[in-house]
Amino acid sequence: MKKILLTLGFSALSLMTASACTAKASGSSADTQTTAEATASAEAAPEAKASAVRHIDAAFLRANIYDYKEHPNKFVFKGSRPAILDFYADWCGPCRSLSPKLEAAAKKYAGKVDVYKINVDNEAELANIFGVRSIPMVLFIPMQGTPVQTVGDLTAEQIEETIAQIYKAK
Repeated sequence: MKKILLTLGFSALSLMTASACTAKASGSSADTQTTAEATASAEAAPEAKASAVRHIDAAFLRANIYDYKEHPNKFVFKGSRPAILDFYADWCGPCRSLSPKLEAAAKKYAGKVDVYKINVDNEAELANIFGVRSIPMVLFIPMQGTPVQTVGDLTAEQIEETIAQIYKAK
């Protein structure tokens, strides 16, 4: 009897865990609605939450950073100063941990380095183009040369070191 109860309890726990992960990964309509409401309220009161980091989409990226349709086999940077692309998701814990550190770097290097965020749930095409398999994935883009890619939460020191590295590549 103990064995049966233990097996049933474990099965129920497994099912609850699996359904919770699936809802986050697939972007359920409740998540989408909540995200849309949060976006709408953030847009309604921009002065309440001024950010040095800009949230971008595929159209902005193609026009201002990299036109992946025009240059599908080679990264051709279109920016006027080094940039940082943060590929993230709202439900990702390490992404939420990284966000204030990138915000601080964006403020510190305002006018010298542009910092952008790309939500992989909303911009699946960009996640695919850049080969994002794990988040947070951060791409540090120098004016010339090869971008530097990192995966996972970074310390403020790691962000500083990588910014210094891409700034030298000018």
